[in-house]
Amino acid sequence: MSLSSAISIAQQAFSNTAQQTAIVSKNIANAGNADYSRRLALLGSTGNGAQVVSIYRAQNEALLKQSIANIGEASGQARLSDGLELLKSALGGNNYETAPAKLLSQFRESLQTLASTPGNKTIAAAAVTSAQDLANSLNKTSDTVQNMREDADKEIALEVDKLNSLLADFEKVNNTIKATPQGGDANDALDQRDKILKQVSEIIGISTVTRGNNDTVIFTTDGTVLFENSPRQVTFAPTTAFDATTTGNKIFVDGVPIAAGSGADTTAKGKLASLVQLRDDVGPKFQSQLDEIARGLVELFKEGNPSGAPPIPYQPGLFTWGSPGVPAAGTVVPGLASKITVNALAKANPLLLRDGGFNGVVSNPGGAANPSPGYTGLIDGFINKMGENMSFDPSTGLDGTSSLLNLATGSVGWLEQTRKTASTADVSKQAMLSRTQEALSKQTGVSIDEELSLLLDLEQSYKASAKLVSTVDAMMAALMEAVR
Repeated sequence: MSLSSAISIAQQAFSNTAQQTAIVSKNIANAGNADYSRRLALLGSTGNGAQVVSIYRAQNEALLKQSIANIGEASGQARLSDGLELLKSALGGNNYETAPAKLLSQFRESLQTLASTPGNKTIAAAAVTSAQDLANSLNKTSDTVQNMREDADKEIALEVDKLNSLLADFEKVNNTIKATPQGGDANDALDQRDKILKQVSEIIGISTVTRGNNDTVIFTTDGTVLFENSPRQVTFAPTTAFDATTTGNKIFVDGVPIAAGSGADTTAKGKLASLVQLRDDVGPKFQSQLDEIARGLVELFKEGNPSGAPPIPYQPGLFTWGSPGVPAAGTVVPGLASKITVNALAKANPLLLRDGGFNGVVSNPGGAANPSPGYTGLIDGFINKMGENMSFDPSTGLDGTSSLLNLATGSVGWLEQTRKTASTADVSKQAMLSRTQEALSKQTGVSIDEELSLLLDLEQSYKASAKLVSTVDAMMAALMEAVR
């Protein structure tokens, strides 16, 4: 080997070591970056020895696709679980202290107390107050449901805007990758593209196909094209206000509507599908249950109107709902729970609860002028009817034939069962995501121990190259001395 060849080999070794050291340094700097894939310099043989011929980016397509799918499932389940936790909180938390079922039971107890001392106006007033607490609970819970639906609608609008922005960013990065010449370094752009895919999957469930020239196409989980060469338009028109009669607008991907998730262990992939599920399924169903409880109260405490022709038409008695007449049995009246209140006449004269007479029909045998203070027939009837079967709308997801007490209790049971199932599924899907991400990290992530070990090897390589240069320098010096 000539001295010039030795110098050339040493120079190449220094160049290789410098490039490898730079890559190791970059790996260590990104050790905590979950969106970074480890780099490795690949060496090849040349006339001047080994040379860095390419930069390898660690990757595992199967695990990446599984991770993206799990992100969508976990995101959708978590958002549904959050919505159900909000409804539980509105009902008083773990013990459901302010749930209509709890207050209905307390109201019945107050009626039983009144039945034992029917002439006590103070106890009658307490029973009316208990009835108002029940009505207030239905009002507030109904408001919470509609606020949840409105918030979900607003969040959908924000997530759609975010999705469109991410797709625009994806187009730029994807074009950069496609424009990178064969053998060029597109690794940073590939990292960025994978990061965007993960962010997109949090919003909407996706699958991907990578074509020639590293071009990626994105599909939604139901097969609609979300990106191919350019983003498809995702559109949504938000609704300004919600009540029980409001139907929210659909989300469209290139004109195709996004399907809502279904079930407590939801089929939703990404936030959008679970937000639509909360807005259009969970919220309306729970609202219908509240409306049926309210309708049951109006029906149970109804009173005949003697001014009508036979048969005597019934009118609201203790509970009113802002409209004349009593709603038809077994049919949901949307929004009734938000309107129900205690008749103002009961607040002025609580003993009407004992005697009747909200619409002129006095049940007390002594009449309105001289009511019997010991009369309990009407109160006993109310107490008994709370435990007797009535007809309810089966669209509530509860029994179509049930007592009012059982219906109210069943509504809380439905919410708690749905919430528990959703919470368990959330834990399971988060665990699956964690395991997948851990497996992907082992394949593509940075290990500080490995990088430091490689850095020590590079240090030895640098020392060997420096020793070679030192030796050539000594030989050159000796040769020059000999020439003199």
